[in-house]
Amino acid sequence: MSDVILDIRGLEKSFGALKATDGVTLDLRRGEIHALIGPNGAGKSTLIKQITGEIRQDAGTVSFEGQAIDALDPAARARLGLARSFQVSSIVPEFTALENTMLAVLGAGGGVFRFLRPALADRGLTDPARFHLEQAGLALRERVPASALSHGERRRLEIAMALAMRPRAFLLDEPMAGMGAEGAKDLTVILSDLRGEAPILLVEHDMDAVFALADRISVLVYGRIIATGSVEEIRANPEVRRTYLGEDA
Repeated sequence: MSDVILDIRGLEKSFGALKATDGVTLDLRRGEIHALIGPNGAGKSTLIKQITGEIRQDAGTVSFEGQAIDALDPAARARLGLARSFQVSSIVPEFTALENTMLAVLGAGGGVFRFLRPALADRGLTDPARFHLEQAGLALRERVPASALSHGERRRLEIAMALAMRPRAFLLDEPMAGMGAEGAKDLTVILSDLRGEAPILLVEHDMDAVFALADRISVLVYGRIIATGSVEEIRANPEVRRTYLGEDA
């Protein structure tokens, strides 16, 4: 079995004269966190949307576990196990953290959530939902309505719901955004543990989190990958230091 679970080759995407993705090639390997960093406007969101199928590339290929998925829509890619945290079933504000995660458990099994009260007695739903809430650090908040959760807790709830879909790989887009230092530190620990559950392609601006988490880092600038390597290699790369980290080479 190949170590590569997500393989992106030569992706191209233009919007008029703007080349948002310019021959991007990268991969995600089992058991790793691969961070994708770059300045605002570098093309990170466009690249993620091509991977999930929200935007069709002009050229290049996306393969998942050895299967070309270019012709699949986002729902079909999600069913294969390609999970994007905020693409899971929308959080229902009036539902508790447990009930929202149960929705995701049910959705992963192809079921339909019809009646809340009987479902709360179904251990086939509540047990896995509680397990995933514990993974995301929300075990003590399961009975709290989503509307009453803090910003950081809602991000954790999104991760619990993504876990409920039994993903083969995670795409996480700026999970630290809007968090304070303590919340970011707590989420860093959670994400580090999750790499054993499924590898993570992590888009993030918080460089402390990136350097703490990443096994590899790719740097995207103006739609091009200018470097890929370990934390140490990226820190020492003169072009990265000059164009992104704002340091003298």
